[in-house]
Amino acid sequence: MKLSVLDLVSVVEGGTVRAALDNAAAAARQAEACGYQRYWVAEHHGMEGLAGAATAVALAHIGQATTTIRIGAGGIMLPNHNPLVIAEQFGTLAALFPGRIDLGLGRAPGADQRIVRALRKDTNRAAEDFPQDVVELQLQFAGDPRVPLQAHPGKGADVAIWILGSSLYGAQLAAMLGLPYAFASHFAPDHLDAALKIYRERFQPSAVLDAPYCAAAINVVAADTDAEAQLIASSMDQAFVALRTGNPGRLKPPVPGYRESLPAPARAMLEHVRQVSACGSVTTVRAQLAAFAARTGVDEVIVAGSFFDQEARLKSLRLTAEAAREPVAASVVS
Repeated sequence: MKLSVLDLVSVVEGGTVRAALDNAAAAARQAEACGYQRYWVAEHHGMEGLAGAATAVALAHIGQATTTIRIGAGGIMLPNHNPLVIAEQFGTLAALFPGRIDLGLGRAPGADQRIVRALRKDTNRAAEDFPQDVVELQLQFAGDPRVPLQAHPGKGADVAIWILGSSLYGAQLAAMLGLPYAFASHFAPDHLDAALKIYRERFQPSAVLDAPYCAAAINVVAADTDAEAQLIASSMDQAFVALRTGNPGRLKPPVPGYRESLPAPARAMLEHVRQVSACGSVTTVRAQLAAFAARTGVDEVIVAGSFFDQEARLKSLRLTAEAAREPVAASVVS
């Protein structure tokens, strides 16, 4: 099973942005040592508890800390930006870390409606232009003469473009353009199966891919025991509830019995949004990862998750890689 990592670069309660970025770099080193395929950072804005807003800058820090693992955006919210600027940023990263750069592109704003005013642009119109902007980025990296202003750095850069999605739209676009596709099932599980089906059925071969190549994200917390993993995961549970109730903040420490303490509506919301998860010991995570891979048939499984304790995070990455390396009995998967 091929594994990759999606990092929100969480800032913990009592911590600093610098510590969050250093923790991300250390986690990327661990992922590299454990054989993960790629390490992605997501763009979010206006959130005190997330430090990946300047995604290309964060990736430069992570790139300096690693040597072989692919690094990239999971993703850049393209409606927020001019394609030329993104071509320059990721062209620069490709020059610094040749053969290692991914550019995952999303159509969402990466924030609430305040981002519209802050960016001083019509992000709704920009979202409508998303397909054209993706093509423009492809042309920029190819050095196509039809682009009126070439990106330098950027022209001729070796950057792998992915389309990201949490609905059916991205699947259709990725299929039409013949690009790799990644689905955000770690927080938006409802359309997972339908999106992958559409992507595979409608895929058109391109200069990039001869056949569909897809990934899907799953929340993973691995620990020595199921009980310990559930306790560690309560930090992520608190973050989901805080976000969905309009009160996001820094990542909080684990709370014993957190889910059981929630009122029924909040618990139901949390269980729904976290239904694509693997949480427990190596044995438990192995079975849950195998079931997810069997359900989706994806080429890569993207490991997501927020950890208050850095050592627990590094251990989870190691144990998850161990779980993915060893086969699970077919009877367990079924």
